[in-house]
Amino acid sequence: MQPTFPFAGRQYSYDPAAPIDISLPLKPGDDQVNCFWAEPVQFDTIRVGSFVGSVALGGSTNYQRIHVTPHGNGTHTECYGHISPDPAITLNQCLRRFLFVARLVSVAPAPQPNGDLVVMLADVQAALMAQPDRAIAEALVLRTLPNDAAKRQRHYSGTNPTYTEPALAEWLAENNVQHFLLDLPSVDREEDAGQLLAHHAFWQYPAQPRREATITELIFVPDEVEDGLYLLNIQITSLELDASPSKPVLYPLVPVQ
Repeated sequence: MQPTFPFAGRQYSYDPAAPIDISLPLKPGDDQVNCFWAEPVQFDTIRVGSFVGSVALGGSTNYQRIHVTPHGNGTHTECYGHISPDPAITLNQCLRRFLFVARLVSVAPAPQPNGDLVVMLADVQAALMAQPDRAIAEALVLRTLPNDAAKRQRHYSGTNPTYTEPALAEWLAENNVQHFLLDLPSVDREEDAGQLLAHHAFWQYPAQPRREATITELIFVPDEVEDGLYLLNIQITSLELDASPSKPVLYPLVPVQ
């Protein structure tokens, strides 16, 4: 018998042996996704005296140090500490649950008069209305179209990539959507004079900060994963920072008859 999870007054089953990983892995080198001029990920072998932290180089164990910038290297999850001056606001303190019901929607960004590509609230609402069960979930997973596999290795810095309309972030907050996941480097424009309108709208900061709400950027949802209802597991490292490399995982939810 498969486990079940409640949502909107119904029970849904899911298969824990069939996870869908929508994260992008971290590895050294330039052939992985990168944004906001972050340095590439680095793995360094530790050397202490005669010890070398590499079995391939004759050491007894592999022992490495990593250099990573969460906001610029790979899939990452962030809390409102990202836009707060308080260093005590960390993702590890804000994210205390890890399982949520999520809706996956696929939306094409709309060209703007200035040439920008923006994901609009109306288009997301239309995609949600097209799903059989229209109840709003705790999380929204956004796949932008076209779903180019090059998203896995794209270098976004200086390209003014697609971003989201602040009204979308405001609507998510108003409807108590706690977690927003998307395959873009940011919910906001790459260069916006530091306004970060969508970040502020989603977290309702500084007026009424939504402490438990998170944004996860630079995911990748394969084409074969259909729009619909999922159980979402957000996995993070226990870093006391505003953001962490993360591993969001989806499990299709099926209504229990």
